[in-house]
Amino acid sequence: MIRIGKKEKSDKLYQAILQLKDPQECYDFFQDLCTVSELRSMEQRFEVASLLNDGMIYSDILEQTGASSATISRVNRSLSYGTGAYERVFARLKAEKAGEEAK
Repeated sequence: MIRIGKKEKSDKLYQAILQLKDPQECYDFFQDLCTVSELRSMEQRFEVASLLNDGMIYSDILEQTGASSATISRVNRSLSYGTGAYERVFARLKAEKAGEEAK
């Protein structure tokens, strides 16, 4: 079991995600798992995180993504005070892109 917030949760979902092999498998899995609205919300939050990480300001992010200021603030708090997961993902994506460009 792992802890999320103050409650213990099963790690079955996270172990299942780690079994996915490529973007198409991820897309298919999340299509089956989530509603369209849930997917769009997660996609929007990740886009907001990417833009904040790139140094874009709130008003430009709001205009570009349509995200509410509350969503932008929440994502910014996660970037600043969260677990560091966004930073790990961004670093890995950057390294992957650099590796592809070097080929």
